[in-house]
Amino acid sequence: MTTTSNASGLQPTDALAPETAPLLRQLATRAMGMTGADIERIVRQARLTARREKRALRYEDLEAGLRDYRPTLPYDTRWRYAIHEAGHAVVHHALGLGDVTGLTVDAQDGGYNMLNFSGGSAGTLAWHEDMMAMLMAGRAAELLLLTSASTGSAGADHSDLAKATDLGLAMEAKLGFGGVHPLLYLSHTSPAQALTSDRDLADRVHARIETGLELAMEVIKLNRPPMDALVRALFGAQALDGPAVMAILRRSYD
Repeated sequence: MTTTSNASGLQPTDALAPETAPLLRQLATRAMGMTGADIERIVRQARLTARREKRALRYEDLEAGLRDYRPTLPYDTRWRYAIHEAGHAVVHHALGLGDVTGLTVDAQDGGYNMLNFSGGSAGTLAWHEDMMAMLMAGRAAELLLLTSASTGSAGADHSDLAKATDLGLAMEAKLGFGGVHPLLYLSHTSPAQALTSDRDLADRVHARIETGLELAMEVIKLNRPPMDALVRALFGAQALDGPAVMAILRRSYD
């Protein structure tokens, strides 16, 4: 089972001509984080450019449009984004959670990653602990390689810390892994209120997040060659599709 689907009705890239699929994957990776309206605007502008020059639309037109839409990031910021997203990918792969289908560091609001999740031991305590480590891996990578963490893992409801908090609360209150009364199912309409009003619960959830951070740091330490290779490649390319990421991760172990 994966977190992605082909619900658009478009032809999957695997069914396209061999020379076309990699190009479309690269464009799709560069478009991560954009809205449909953003992409439509870029395609319209690319077509207009080709029409003015009296030629067919080219891959380079679309790639240039995607690049121009993105902000120009300072060197240090792009390097941090590359470290953050590479951390997620390395831990995800090393813990056997599934394949990585894309990474980018040139999104308007930071980096993005697209990850597939395989079945395996999904649903077990160990699987949820590995998931926690994957969520905390971006922050762990920043701490290890830069000795400081940025707000890239926090500050929004869809952030790494928000997802880790939700997962930790679910493990303690709903999934049967709680340190206190594990067989009770306790659904909270307001997770924030539950954590601020119950100090013991907040401590247990925080401990699970800390454990995930520690596991992520250990995994990255044990996988520095693929980590370093992926950071360099992602920093240079700004966007890597799944096959490119997996090739780097697998090649580093050879």
